Amino acid sequence: MSTLPSNQSATGDAVDLLTAQHEEVRQLFAQIQGGGQGRKDTFECLVRLLAVHETAEEEVIYPALRGTGPDGDQVAEARKAEEDEAKTMLSDLEKLGVDGEGFDAQLETFRMAVLAHAENEEREVFPRLRQSLDAETLQSMRMALETAEAMAPTHPHPHGPESALGNILVGPFVAVVDKVRDALRARKTG
Repeated sequence: MSTLPSNQSATGDAVDLLTAQHEEVRQLFAQIQGGGQGRKDTFECLVRLLAVHETAEEEVIYPALRGTGPDGDQVAEARKAEEDEAKTMLSDLEKLGVDGEGFDAQLETFRMAVLAHAENEEREVFPRLRQSLDAETLQSMRMALETAEAMAPTHPHPHGPESALGNILVGPFVAVVDKVRDALRARKTG
């Protein structure tokens, strides 16, 4: 089972890391849809992975994307709007819980939105970054993503900061609260 966040290998750049995380998200969705005893744990892994992944993208990827051409701001804003919608959906799903009435229908709507977002990034954002930035910059961005993920909240906060600066200033404090909450939950269920 996946844990948080899976830095699949120490090699590769920011695009490689994010692409691997997108694949992990796809696998987690498939496991959740398959049902079974570990469904709740798998959903919790998905929540954590998406929370840190999206926060890191907001802090590292979208600011870089804005400088990739005249429509870089527009592309970044479109992807960010998708993420904001997904945060709200994920927060609602987390409150409902895997055993809640209507969870499966809401999960499917959420899954479709997340996969569409990932496909948009893979089609628009990642090629643009590769074309606009050199290999050294992309490698540095991977290290920045890993650092941002380590300090990111582990749960969605749809009413939290909506900018890279806001995430940098508030994120570590929210992350501490989330990680304490995660530890308490693990202690109760363990």
